[in-house]
Amino acid sequence: MNKITFWALTVAVAGFLFGFDTAVISGADQPIQDIWNTSPLFHGMFVMSSALWGTVLGALLGNYPCDKYGRKATLVLIGVLFFISALGSAIAPDPYSFAILRFIGGIGVGISSVAVPAYISEIAPAQHRGRLVATYQFQLVLGILVAFLSNYLLSGISDYDWRIMLGVEAVPALLYLAMVSKMPESPRWLILHSGDSAKAKEVLMDLGEQNSAQIIEAIEQDAEHHKQDPLFSRTYSFPILLVFLLASFNQLSGINFIIYYAPRVFELAGLDASTSLLSTSGVGLVNLVFTMLGLYLIDNLGRKTLMYIGSIGYILSLTVVSWAFNTGASGMLVVFFIFAFIASHAVSQGAVIWVFIAEIFPNSVRSKGQSVGTGVHWVLAAAITLLMPYFLTQFLPSQIFMFFTFMMVLQLLFVHKMMPETKGKSLENLSNISYQSNK
Repeated sequence: MNKITFWALTVAVAGFLFGFDTAVISGADQPIQDIWNTSPLFHGMFVMSSALWGTVLGALLGNYPCDKYGRKATLVLIGVLFFISALGSAIAPDPYSFAILRFIGGIGVGISSVAVPAYISEIAPAQHRGRLVATYQFQLVLGILVAFLSNYLLSGISDYDWRIMLGVEAVPALLYLAMVSKMPESPRWLILHSGDSAKAKEVLMDLGEQNSAQIIEAIEQDAEHHKQDPLFSRTYSFPILLVFLLASFNQLSGINFIIYYAPRVFELAGLDASTSLLSTSGVGLVNLVFTMLGLYLIDNLGRKTLMYIGSIGYILSLTVVSWAFNTGASGMLVVFFIFAFIASHAVSQGAVIWVFIAEIFPNSVRSKGQSVGTGVHWVLAAAITLLMPYFLTQFLPSQIFMFFTFMMVLQLLFVHKMMPETKGKSLENLSNISYQSNK
């Protein structure tokens, strides 16, 4: 394993914490609502979606510590936030303190969705950038799977099993902190924000780059070319539109609805509580396997081809799930096509989103552009998670899944008409793309 791969995998452990934190709440969903006797709207707004509102804040502001203090310092901060949130939410005495501590963890998630892809994209060679940045998504879904399995294994061991489910996250958070404290700073950050080209050259050479002088020259020329252009200018209007739409469609597929409420969805399909939890673990396993496939394909087939494949898979699987709920078909049919939906997501949007958002903007505005894309992503994720307990009392499951199907038809049109291919191009070459001509 070379150093670039090692550091990419090390930093991507933040993705594991992200995934674990996102999914572990599913095991506490209904026990918390029963213990604290909260209404569906309060439960969705303050208990289930509190972490996601923290994620929104972290994503929108994540570019500030990334640019001001560096990628490395920001990644250390992420580990501290995860650790505090895990221990705190496990011992929270009431829904209000619980929501605050989950909010803190959410800030860590939001910042990580900016800092980790930015860091990996800035140390990775162009021909392997997609695969290396997508290790963040791999670690994310690994974290989801481990959280689902952990919830299943811990369920029923005590009256406070949900507290144990939440608290175990502190262990990987400490391990992540120990590892990330030893990594080098991003060479592109060193040049653009610290003005330390000599140190950047040392890092590039240590990472095994043979053409470090040429890389530094390209970075400096790119910075000079774009230094006068603020993010919200006509220059970047098309990439902003691209990440806005990509991030929106990611959540309008219904992926966070399934991740957060999988046991409830399976129970609505007629499965008992134990089978629902086990099926939820299956969601995590399918997610992991097809994310691995996405990692393998992203630098071979490209980002756009994977999005075509995923969009068609979304449409077919969601249509069948909607039909199954409408007709009262077998609960296992729902489980199978939810698995197909997860596979479609993992091999396309799941693998592509963090890669594409991290590479479509020039170095000078990368973290700011990522904050826009990830901010949109997390605003919608929080809104969907907040409203779903209420929507499930107002709409039939078949209607909800049909809405997601329609959104994926629109995504397919977006991929066909607007999305450019970015595989195999250096970050500096991508910054010089005439975006309009690549629609």
